[in-house]
Amino acid sequence: MSFIGEVLRDAFEVLGDFGPEVREVLYLTIVVSGMATLIGVVIGIPFGVWLGLGRFRGRGAVLTVVNVGMAIPPVLAGLVLLLLLWDDGPLGGLGALFTPAAMVLAQSLLAIPIAAGITAASIRNLSGDATEQLGALQLGRWSRGVLAGREVWPGIAAAIAAAFGRVVSEVGAVLIVGGNIRGETRVLTTAIVQESRQARFGAAVALGILLLLIALVVNALLTWFQLKDTSRA
Repeated sequence: MSFIGEVLRDAFEVLGDFGPEVREVLYLTIVVSGMATLIGVVIGIPFGVWLGLGRFRGRGAVLTVVNVGMAIPPVLAGLVLLLLLWDDGPLGGLGALFTPAAMVLAQSLLAIPIAAGITAASIRNLSGDATEQLGALQLGRWSRGVLAGREVWPGIAAAIAAAFGRVVSEVGAVLIVGGNIRGETRVLTTAIVQESRQARFGAAVALGILLLLIALVVNALLTWFQLKDTSRA
């Protein structure tokens, strides 16, 4: 049997067994990435709507910061957070370093700019007529933002998908602040790195398949909501 064939055979054996360690890693991945995406969406989307609709001095600078945040290397975000959470750092008293909470925070820092940037771009791409109609309505900022968000729902769904894709596939930041501790902070991406380093390629491929399945399910749901909304329109 070829090398690739042996790796695939081992991968399907791991998936077929689906032992407690694999279930634990899968569960923590879903929890950490889900919470980070939720935080990123709750903060990033309203911020993006505000940026898209707002007209204020310094708006361009804020958009630039958001765009830079969208491209920030995860290892850099992890390093900054590590310094903040270190025992002698400003947030060292929280005792959050090398815990799932630190991993959620690290991934949230990556998700927020993605959600904000894509949402702001979607709002800015509204047609001139739609923008004029929103401006003519005698509504408060919050109500106007909700209406604008409804108009660009496909773009917001894309922002959610992109934010989730960013965090669920991330390895650098969570490895730095989480430590990849077995049974405590090991998620699918860091487990893949661990298995690959130890030449257990079948297990690494099996974990990679699970990672792809998670991304497939989430994106399929978001696509369904997008198409459902479009059909109603």
